[in-house]
Amino acid sequence: MLLSSTGKHRRPSKAVRIATLAGVTGAAVAVPLMGATNASAASVETWDAVAQCESGGNWSINTGNGYYGGLQFSQSSWAAAGGTQYAARADLATKDQQIAAAEKLLDLQGPGAWSCAGAGGLTNDGVDPGVDTGSAKNGDTAPKAAPERKAEQPTTRSEKRTAPEKTVTTPTGQKVAKGDGEYKVKSGDTLSKIADAKKVKGGWKKLFKLNDDIVEKADLIFPGQQLHLK
Repeated sequence: MLLSSTGKHRRPSKAVRIATLAGVTGAAVAVPLMGATNASAASVETWDAVAQCESGGNWSINTGNGYYGGLQFSQSSWAAAGGTQYAARADLATKDQQIAAAEKLLDLQGPGAWSCAGAGGLTNDGVDPGVDTGSAKNGDTAPKAAPERKAEQPTTRSEKRTAPEKTVTTPTGQKVAKGDGEYKVKSGDTLSKIADAKKVKGGWKKLFKLNDDIVEKADLIFPGQQLHLK
């Protein structure tokens, strides 16, 4: 029965002991005793403190000792608290899902269900932890990592120049690529003059090759264009 689960829960709660002593007929007595209290609630900080004591704060721990997750649920307690709606075992559920199940177990059994209740200061403080259990179903594993964002490959200078974003207007009104080089063409410039003035190794031919993405003809450049010199 759900009320017979004891969590880690080495020390059964008073209500569970009553149900056990009363037997089948006593179960009818135990239910109203449970229902007489308000729904239990504790803050996330409180549950963190309990988990720190129970498992060192490892919410996905499974050491093979029969207790699972940050709050060290036994399998029967996990099922009794409705945890299997999230995952098959507590260690496979998210932290928020484990806390949501712990809230139900706290409501059923009180703080005594956890041996670390005192160390964590666990009481029914009425604070809604406000956890987000997500949409995980039975058998789902703990929170899926956010999709890994692939690092963008650095763009080379030549790649940038193949698609210049800006243009310059020629005297005839035509728009031509502006380029992104370090030298800005002035009125009267030619590739030969620029190559000589800037000592471009390879002369105007090299200069033309370096800028063939924006210069269509070696003898036709326009003021405002920006040429690469190397």
